[in-house]
Amino acid sequence: MSTEQNKAVVKEMFVRITSGDTKDAAKIFAPDWMNIDPALPPMMGLEGAKQLLTLFSTAFPASRVELVCVAGEGDKVAVHFSFSGTHKGTFLNVPPTGKSFNVTGTGIFRLKDGKLVENRVVFDALGLMQQLGLIPEPSH
Repeated sequence: MSTEQNKAVVKEMFVRITSGDTKDAAKIFAPDWMNIDPALPPMMGLEGAKQLLTLFSTAFPASRVELVCVAGEGDKVAVHFSFSGTHKGTFLNVPPTGKSFNVTGTGIFRLKDGKLVENRVVFDALGLMQQLGLIPEPSH
C-alpha cells in the first residue's frame, strides 16, 4: 500500500474513535492488531479494536480530534493530534464528571496490507485527569 493509502487508514481510525463506529472494523484493523498505550488497558485483535473505537466515544460523546501533523514512510504513519470533549460517560471506571478537556498526543501506527497492525500512542493522560478534576493541578 502507498504512504497516502496508509495515512487514509489512520485518519479513518480517528474518525471512528470519535464516532464509535465499529461497523466494518475489520476493513481497517488486522486480526492480530495490538494497541500499545501506557495509559490504557491492553487491547488486541478485532475485539480490542472495537473496544478502542467505543471507549472514547462512550465516555466523551461529541468529542473532537484534530490531526495537527501526519507523516508517513514505508509501513508507518506518525500523527500528532489534539483531543477535546466533555466527560459524559464512564471512562476506565471513572464516572462522568461533566468537565471539558483538551489534550494532545502522538502516535506511530504500523500497517500491513492496508490494515492497522500496531498502534503506539502516548497522550497527555495526566493533563486529562487534571482537567477532569480527578488529580489536583500543581499550585503555582
